[in-house]
Amino acid sequence: MNPNTQHEKQPTFHGYLMGFILSVGFTLWAYVSVVYHSFNGHVLLAWLLGLAVAQFMVQLVYFLHVGAETKPRWKRLTILLMIFFVLVVVLGSIWIMYNLNYRMSPKQMEQYMSQQAGSGF
Repeated sequence: MNPNTQHEKQPTFHGYLMGFILSVGFTLWAYVSVVYHSFNGHVLLAWLLGLAVAQFMVQLVYFLHVGAETKPRWKRLTILLMIFFVLVVVLGSIWIMYNLNYRMSPKQMEQYMSQQAGSGF
């Protein structure tokens, strides 16, 4: 196939609007599922993970335009970088929350607050 005959699909306002609506919809669906206790325990966690993956795919297709480019090398690079950044954010957040929970038990927090109560700015 002649590379000059290939045309990239140009992003449109309709595509961006559809991606935005889907992203907001998945976010609201996750929020409502948690607030109204639609599922319990591990089922809720699996449901939220599924919604996160669906939103991940929406972001890839509608905003990063994966699949619209003519060179598959860039598609792979984009997916790998996005997965890397998502893993850094998720695993980094879990690590920080675990360390904060471990280092700041209620007893330690109470002790710290009482030490700070006497000191000013």
